[in-house]
Amino acid sequence: MNLVESFSEFKAGKNIDRPTMVRVLEDVFRTLIKKKYGTDDNFDVIVNPANGDLEIWRVREIVPDGEVTDDRSQISITDAVEIDEEYEIGEECYEELELLEFGRRSVMAARQTLISRIMELEKDEVFKLYSARIGDIILGEVHQILKRELLIIDDVSGNELIIPRNEMIRGDYVRKGDMIKGVIKEVKMRNNNPAVIVSRTDNNFLAKLLEQEVPEIEDGLITIKKIERIPGERAKVAVESYDDRIDPVGACVGMKGSRIHGIVRELKNENIDIVNFTANNNLFIQRALTPAKVTSIKMDDENMTASVFLKPDQVSMAIGKGGSNIKLASRLTGYEIDVYRDTDEEIDDVDLDEFSDEIEEWIIDELKNIGCDTARSVLELSKEELLRRSDLEEETIEEVLKVLSSEFDE
Repeated sequence: MNLVESFSEFKAGKNIDRPTMVRVLEDVFRTLIKKKYGTDDNFDVIVNPANGDLEIWRVREIVPDGEVTDDRSQISITDAVEIDEEYEIGEECYEELELLEFGRRSVMAARQTLISRIMELEKDEVFKLYSARIGDIILGEVHQILKRELLIIDDVSGNELIIPRNEMIRGDYVRKGDMIKGVIKEVKMRNNNPAVIVSRTDNNFLAKLLEQEVPEIEDGLITIKKIERIPGERAKVAVESYDDRIDPVGACVGMKGSRIHGIVRELKNENIDIVNFTANNNLFIQRALTPAKVTSIKMDDENMTASVFLKPDQVSMAIGKGGSNIKLASRLTGYEIDVYRDTDEEIDDVDLDEFSDEIEEWIIDELKNIGCDTARSVLELSKEELLRRSDLEEETIEEVLKVLSSEFDE
């Protein structure tokens, strides 16, 4: 085993350019020379970058016999002509050295040094490569499924990347060999190795998917002002166009939803609302609460709060499943939004979902399971009937009836 063979193993190393590889190999050999001869001043190390071939030449001045004062830089004429009989006094003698002359142990140690240096170079190159690509979409093959993360192989470079479980969408179910997309979120050192973290929950993933699907975004005609997501459930995207001829919402959605459908599928049926950005906060809040239709808004710009009034049949839409719609609208606009029923007209009935601030969600679900979707449908049943048909405690039912009754007391 020699170092040239070692170089052949590693010269095609990932992402490492040949000049760098040659420089590393020269350094390793010069270290080997210094250990044996004390200096590398009178040695030439020549590496062929094309095939890794190596030559080591020792260069010494030829002096008359008996006049050698420094055998590291001088050689007697008698010894010189043994190397090449045409040498004469005063010339430089070039002697090619074989690796075996350094001893097997030194060669093996140098080989380990070479391997170590190449591995460090590869780590540095991977770190630099992906650090420059933070925010880019990546496609990889699922290589290993671990408890806390997925290991995927970059489809382009062959490097191993990581998708932590908390960076995956709730509906993500993958098997080994599946292809999966994500956005490069960060690169950090883990146990002295570069760890490339890929995310599917990051807002930037949705931004990049939109950029891929909507040419106007890539061309800069439409700008994504802000994105807020509850991954796998709902997302709100505020967009703006600098060209009055372009409808930014229509362009992002596409003809019959053609552009947005592919993104929705990629995000496991995440409901994506695209809204027009505006500096008019009142109007922006109305748009952010889509699909609900707002009747009126009372703004408190100093405290960044907004009281939104809606028709009773619009309240549950404004709140959304589990409060997702109002939560995202608040994050998108920067205002804390409170929703109120517009009570100018007589209230006939109210969906149970509209009481989510006063009644816990699991209780509402229990009532829905027995066929009660609205306040009146619950109030029409006696306490005894509710006890018999549901798994709720008597105290809980009394509290629910009290809350629902107060809605119609006026």
